[in-house]
Amino acid sequence: MKTGKGRAMSALLLLALVAILALIPLTLIARAYFIVRGARLVTCPETKQPAAVEVDATRAAVTALLGGPALRLRDCSRWPGREGCGQECLREIEAAPADCLVRTILTRWYEGKFCVSCGRDLGRVDWREHKPALLSPEGKTVDWHEVVPENLREMLSTHMPICWDCHVARTFRRLYPELVVDRPWHATGARLKH
Repeated sequence: MKTGKGRAMSALLLLALVAILALIPLTLIARAYFIVRGARLVTCPETKQPAAVEVDATRAAVTALLGGPALRLRDCSRWPGREGCGQECLREIEAAPADCLVRTILTRWYEGKFCVSCGRDLGRVDWREHKPALLSPEGKTVDWHEVVPENLREMLSTHMPICWDCHVARTFRRLYPELVVDRPWHATGARLKH
């Protein structure tokens, strides 16, 4: 006969087992969701031109429990004009899900690059906070929310990398030139006379 303490221990073990068993499908769902979410750049099989697409990550996550994520597009830069396409571009995503992710393309492009303005090593990109920008051939900085994904590869071939700090400074200078004061540069350690 089990004591109260023994029953409590059995109940805790049963609860732990149920929690572990519940984590397995939740892990599959979460993994599928995070693998396929995000904007991707693919080559449209019909037009042979770049297209920005997003996979329906929720559908992929739910169908992951049924043997594997079933991929369908949620959005495409070629829509609505070509919305009835066969979505053959999904093969490109299935073959290399991370390689066509816009974030991956940009991260790889910035690797080993230095800010064209201050020379800072751009190193690892922090995509949540101060991500680097681009400097156009005309000298205007471009933030990532201004980039149309299907034009990304073309922009990367014509623009230069610029760090967050220089991007912010140049943007401020361009938008508010009347608030900018240029002071002559002084050598490090030089004291200003009052």
